[in-house]
Amino acid sequence: MDCYLGIDIGTFETKGVLADGQGRILATAKRRHDMIVPQPGWAEHDAERDWWGEFCAISKELIATTGIAPGDIKAVAASGIGPCMLPVDEDGKPLMNAVLYGVDTRASEEIEELTAEIGEETLLAECGNTLTSQSVGPKILWLKKNRPELYARTHKVMNSSSFLVHRLTGRFVIDHYSASSSSPLYDIHAHRWSDRYADRIIAPGRLPELLWSTEIAGHVTEQAAKETGLAPGTPVTAGTIDAAAEAVSVGVLGTGEMMMMYGSTMFIILVTDHRVEDGRLWYAPWLFEGQHACMSGTSTSGTLTRWFQDQFARELDAEEALRLLAEEAQGAPVGANGIVVLPYFSGERTPIHDPHARGVIFGLDLTHTRADIYRGFLEGIAYGVTSVIETYEGAGAAIERIAAVGGGTRNAVWSQAISDASGKTQDVAANTVGAAFGNAFLAAVAVGAAGRDDIRRWNPMERRIAPQEENRAVYDARYRTFKELYARNSDLMRGAEQRTSDEA
Repeated sequence: MDCYLGIDIGTFETKGVLADGQGRILATAKRRHDMIVPQPGWAEHDAERDWWGEFCAISKELIATTGIAPGDIKAVAASGIGPCMLPVDEDGKPLMNAVLYGVDTRASEEIEELTAEIGEETLLAECGNTLTSQSVGPKILWLKKNRPELYARTHKVMNSSSFLVHRLTGRFVIDHYSASSSSPLYDIHAHRWSDRYADRIIAPGRLPELLWSTEIAGHVTEQAAKETGLAPGTPVTAGTIDAAAEAVSVGVLGTGEMMMMYGSTMFIILVTDHRVEDGRLWYAPWLFEGQHACMSGTSTSGTLTRWFQDQFARELDAEEALRLLAEEAQGAPVGANGIVVLPYFSGERTPIHDPHARGVIFGLDLTHTRADIYRGFLEGIAYGVTSVIETYEGAGAAIERIAAVGGGTRNAVWSQAISDASGKTQDVAANTVGAAFGNAFLAAVAVGAAGRDDIRRWNPMERRIAPQEENRAVYDARYRTFKELYARNSDLMRGAEQRTSDEA
């Protein structure tokens, strides 16, 4: 039986899927890991342990569980959280922990420096993006300024999927979609690394070779075969960032189709036929040459529910806590009895790009219950998503269909609140395994065993989450409060930081 392996590295979990040529899932596996937070504003992973170690463990488990011969796996594709910044030596050995995507805000000073030097208009024109905590370029500059000895030893700067592909094949490569997050280092017009910032940040030769996501990067080496259980010579694709693989997994292929991913953060991708120019959103060439992607993401969502669980539901069984909290929230009224939450517990990415933003639980009184507060957290995430949707529409990007994916789609309060607050219907596919399944499909596409449109057969739509009009008035009122709270909270936080700076 021909089958295809997809593995995805998430913020808190690695998942793997083995699927046959018809899209039937033969087995799944997962491993949990933690996000390392050495200090406020930093977010890291141990690439050896969390990325490669878990890839190997899951690959072996899937082969053992199914009992298939390793040679029956005809292709492998990997994805991971991104964009990340991982400096490695000539052998591909990490020189430090991987610096994670936009939740890591350590390079705020470098973002301001580079933006002042280059200019926002130039950045948008050359890179398709302004510089934010999501950008890899400022994080490399942070490395150069703050860890000069490591910078000097850096042979290549990798992300999560490129690190895995190197371990599997020995090649240093990265896909165009992932590379475009390396602003200001990627030229979106020529689809190549820019040498304009070689002296200021890093030379193009110290970045991986560029490929499209379904190109074959190489083949499993003898050493990688020993560590993963795969057959030597198995084709390996160039890989991509998890959100892109997740979008593919639910059939987001054409113009106007949007993926809404419920994960550790909310991540949204809209496929377009042209580049949408708006500094509040992110741009990337899509996985397939000739298409474009307009992207956005919040800084928290699943991380926020996990934080709530850890702080206020410690007595609940860890494996059941989020389900039980969701059931409690279902019993609270729409609008959370007047509670409005700003979910900016780790700053915020789109559309405000404010690393100084902070969380707020507003409207508490002695009658409120844990259920009210937890529902307020879920609705706060929904208001954040609503502001993103408004930004897309304000930028002239038409949204024809939204496909929802991720574990949060099983939380009825959360998913319904997003539809009610935004006024948008969400389609949910039969299979919500996510990026790992998308990777298995991309692996099949890469070796010619499937066509792009076959994903609709692999994973048909199962249900829809439509807005409930009776809830709209409540959500509209709470959303107005949400926006006013951010405006006031932002001024307050900046004032407090200025006073702290003056006192220092």
